[in-house]
Amino acid sequence: MSSDAVTRVSVEISGDEISFETGRMAKQASGAVVVRQGDTMVLATAVAGSLRDVDFLPLTVDVEERMYAAGKIPGSFFKREGRPGEKGTLTARMIDRPIRPLFPKDWRYDTQLVAIPLSIDHVHPYDILAMNGASAALMISDIPLPTPVGAVRIGKIDGNFVVNPSEEDLAASSGGADAEDEGGGSDLDLIVAGTEEAILMVEAGANEIPEAEILDALDIAHAEIKKLCALQRDLAAKVGKEKKVFETIQVDPQVLEAVRSSHGAALDAATQVEDKLERQDTTKAVEQEILEQHAPAAPDGASESELTHAKERRAAVQLAFDKLEKSIIRERIAVDKKRPDGRSENEIRDITIEVGVTPRTHGSALFTRGQTQALSVVAMGTLKEEMRIDTLGLETKKYYWHHYNFPPFSVGEAGRMGGVKRRDIGHGALAERALAPMVPSIDEFPYSIRVVSDILESNGSSSMASVCGSSLSLMDAGVPIKRPVAGIAMGLIKEGEDYIVLTDIAGVEDHLGDMDFKVAGTERGITALQMDIKITGVTFDILRDALSQAKEARTFILAKMADVIKSPREQLSQFAPRIQTIQIDPSQIGLLIGKGGETIRGLSDEFESQIDVNDDGQVLIYSANGELGDALVEHVRMMMKEVEVGDEYAGKVVKKTTFGAFIELAKGTDGLLHISNVAPGRRIDSVEDVLNKGDEVNVRVVEVDRERGRIGLRLTDDPDIAGKSVEELAGVGSGARPSGGGGGGRGGRDGARSSSNGRERSDRPRGRDGERGSGRPRHRRERD
Repeated sequence: MSSDAVTRVSVEISGDEISFETGRMAKQASGAVVVRQGDTMVLATAVAGSLRDVDFLPLTVDVEERMYAAGKIPGSFFKREGRPGEKGTLTARMIDRPIRPLFPKDWRYDTQLVAIPLSIDHVHPYDILAMNGASAALMISDIPLPTPVGAVRIGKIDGNFVVNPSEEDLAASSGGADAEDEGGGSDLDLIVAGTEEAILMVEAGANEIPEAEILDALDIAHAEIKKLCALQRDLAAKVGKEKKVFETIQVDPQVLEAVRSSHGAALDAATQVEDKLERQDTTKAVEQEILEQHAPAAPDGASESELTHAKERRAAVQLAFDKLEKSIIRERIAVDKKRPDGRSENEIRDITIEVGVTPRTHGSALFTRGQTQALSVVAMGTLKEEMRIDTLGLETKKYYWHHYNFPPFSVGEAGRMGGVKRRDIGHGALAERALAPMVPSIDEFPYSIRVVSDILESNGSSSMASVCGSSLSLMDAGVPIKRPVAGIAMGLIKEGEDYIVLTDIAGVEDHLGDMDFKVAGTERGITALQMDIKITGVTFDILRDALSQAKEARTFILAKMADVIKSPREQLSQFAPRIQTIQIDPSQIGLLIGKGGETIRGLSDEFESQIDVNDDGQVLIYSANGELGDALVEHVRMMMKEVEVGDEYAGKVVKKTTFGAFIELAKGTDGLLHISNVAPGRRIDSVEDVLNKGDEVNVRVVEVDRERGRIGLRLTDDPDIAGKSVEELAGVGSGARPSGGGGGGRGGRDGARSSSNGRERSDRPRGRDGERGSGRPRHRRERD
């Protein structure tokens, strides 16, 4: 419908309406569309700027997340959005990848696509709307995109495929390896973009989904994509602008034939050199000879027209060289079945693997495949070192993440080091997605885990090398991953109806080929996918062949990895922090923490450890080494343990009285060693004759009076109790009077003290549960 120059069209996708509206916002852009699903709204714009003298497509895509869309204020110091976060960057890449290959090859106008989420309902993710909106904005603009691109997400919930699952279902599925067992989440997060004719891009994370199910999901996705493409055509028919006319650039057939005649054989030989750097140098030398012979520089003092002619001639010769190089390599692969480095179509480059290569780190692996090498290193920390996420989504923190770095020396170049590039973010996210289903939950393994993959050499498939390296380094670190994960990159050369799928593509095959299809997974199924197409689309037959070939390659690589390390190490690195978990009664949390945190701080200082406790009574103990951690765990257990007759303690004298000494059995729990038992076998006049405050003594519990909150003690080496059973100890007694004399432990459950004559103070604070006490001996709060 149209009203006041506002045009709106809509379609139902899986029971939800998706609408495109134009004419209300951003009317000075070449094309602007507001896409809406539920209460999630995204403004997508397309603008064509000035003509540029470049030999590439000057297309940029930006996704600008606005925190107000979710009713949030940015958490930074300036309270303003900064550079795009990971979600915005990944969404921008998913907009770019399917649209870029559709642009005319000689389009040279500055083109910018911008997507701004305006409203987020936390039900419908904005990324799918942004992808559809960018294509719709191009379709109604004067920018000559030949066909619309639609995008949908496919999930798998309770065994059934779901089109555009909710954000809550997707968030539930990101919890780690136990997500499937817990239920309620999606085992698949598959984003598919394509035209009415074919699929152009795939991005997926999965929980070991079989290849056949992936193909079924792609088929479902394509059916919905066709609806969205038809809706965009409908919108363009109503309000679309006339497309801009631009100059096309064609290869001069005469120049191409001249270059082929003079240097075709030399170029053919140069492109068959197996070593990457040597092949590049040899090919560059042939290119330079061609330019010098067929496009010589203008002589000194040349006129303006001569300079212009020389420049145009050089551009024509360069275009011819590029076309000849591409055709030679592609023909050799497709027809002669011979790849640039001499491999067959399904052959994997030589693989070498080392683990434990960096001695002071928590886990490391060096994975080398041909001339691609990744060093992956694990660092583990406490749960307080998690990654906090301040975005528009539901996820607020992560306990496992992966970072990918691609320094210029990895390809033999000198370049700028510094900020993280979009490509690095994308490759890091892909490797993270591949490993996430296998990483244990924080309940199973209470660590924050960061994996960093530094690419030290690159000749294609570096992201998949980082997947293999990350899996190996996690096992080397002792992280109990469910199963190892391996990755492989597949390529495609398609000439007419004939095609060849290539396993483990090298850099030149990626550059000159038609497809980059990355597949990662375990022996049971796929955990991550990423596919980019440089042609107008691929058929399901090609996808089926690529997935089948990738599975064979993945199985081969997993076997190579198992030859070096089959499963996670049983022990963590001696340099890794030790994290242990114990469970206490939630009513005892106050006892562990103490007055103003005194007890828990004291324990942390004494054992050089960090202690975290949650509301459910789960206590996490982080220590620098296992010995300190074990000692602290035992200490906490003893603190929380109900004191029983017969228990032995290494206690400390905390107070002396005329009738005995109070011995600290554990933080907050004291017992009385009566003066008559301070020196077995002899009579003393004062406790000070034998004991001083701070002395350590070994004692045994001989009496527990829960009603009065008294604990009676005897020295462990007291002959009167030596070798006696619990029943016999009850008859021995502590030597304290039946009443009065302070013959018991001090303090109420939450820290109030009994009076010196053993009677409970009437103003003792109530416990955590609101009652005044329990059958458990009361614990002191502070010392006199």
